[in-house]
Amino acid sequence: MTATYTFDVFASLDGYGSYGGDGDWGGYWGKQGPELLGHRLRSFDTEQRMVFGATTFRQFVDMLAESDEGADVRDPWVSRMREMPMTVLSSSLEGPLDWPDATVVSGDAVDVVARLKEESDVPLRSHGSLSVNWALLAAGLVDRLQVTVFPVLTGRSGTDPVLAVDADLDLELLEQRTLDGNIQELVYRPTLHRSTSSSSS
Repeated sequence: MTATYTFDVFASLDGYGSYGGDGDWGGYWGKQGPELLGHRLRSFDTEQRMVFGATTFRQFVDMLAESDEGADVRDPWVSRMREMPMTVLSSSLEGPLDWPDATVVSGDAVDVVARLKEESDVPLRSHGSLSVNWALLAAGLVDRLQVTVFPVLTGRSGTDPVLAVDADLDLELLEQRTLDGNIQELVYRPTLHRSTSSSSS
């Protein structure tokens, strides 16, 4: 039986994952509360293997190195995630890495994750790593798409659309919950859309 793979991502309502310029919103757009943070922490209670692209991995390492104890990036769920085994998909990174249990694997992300799904004894999960996960969605390798939608519009400052996938996908809603009154977590099962229309010559 193959391991399940979850693509876990935060987004503004208009679909952006971060902001540009000198904004002060931060990673949660300032909307996080105890329900979200507690739920995130519990979601890492079970053993999992994290899968990051090189860019996201570098960002986490840099943010953790530059932050102090009270920073958002050191929230308990992030600390717990950091203790989990990690596969970093990269052709340029080399060890040793500033991470407790990280392994760098080179090669095409689709091939590497397909192999991981066959070999892993625990579920696989990725947070962020947008371009990697777009490729995996297009290849049909993502079993769960977990989008946490924050109640903001970032039409002026938003950067990095989180779901710029080069594929058409049907989404089956598996779970939904409201956290802290106005944050929506939506968990979908994505499948590649197969057109039923036939063209006539």
